[in-house]
Amino acid sequence: MAEKNQNQYHPPESNGYHRNDQESLHTMEDEEAKRKKRMKWTIGIIAFAIFQVVQGLFFILVIMKFKSPKFRVGDFPVQTLTVETQASPSFNMSFVAPIRVKNTNWGPFKYDASTVYFTYGGVQVGQAIIPKSKANFKSTKKIDVSVTLSSANLPSNINSNLGSKLSSGVITLTSQGELKGKITIMFMFKKKKSSQMNCTMAINTTTKVVQSLSCK
Repeated sequence: MAEKNQNQYHPPESNGYHRNDQESLHTMEDEEAKRKKRMKWTIGIIAFAIFQVVQGLFFILVIMKFKSPKFRVGDFPVQTLTVETQASPSFNMSFVAPIRVKNTNWGPFKYDASTVYFTYGGVQVGQAIIPKSKANFKSTKKIDVSVTLSSANLPSNINSNLGSKLSSGVITLTSQGELKGKITIMFMFKKKKSSQMNCTMAINTTTKVVQSLSCK
């Protein structure tokens, strides 16, 4: 019986193999976790870089793009209008001109004092003084100025055709001017800009209203 017990098969202990397998598994899991973490960091860095590039392009193409403000005269009611169509054709007119300075920039437009000239047949018949001021960013500066027009100083060659124009019931005038100033963006980036006004208006002498108004 003793010899039978001694010859009985005993399987080798496997504790060491299990331990090595578990250690290998933990190592693979750690490596996978580190790889995922590195991937997340890489994706985050790439996304941040793309965001910075887009932000920079937006800043350069939109924020830092300096545009000339629009300088216009708006539609207005005629306050007084007298015309003479007989021997000595003439007209006298008064109104409040609504001058508008539209600034589409991301910074204020500070402009110097200027003058808007009203002409008939290329000859000045009146003017409006624009005081020094500024148009805030993305806004329209409104300036209302009183204007008086008179044909008294028209030269004879233009005055000779005035009677027929007045008899037709329409006076065609133009308003011209230039506004010079400086645009400041983010308190440090500055650029000089100017804006031109060139408007044509047809005024009905019978109804005393602005029949049409267009600006370039």
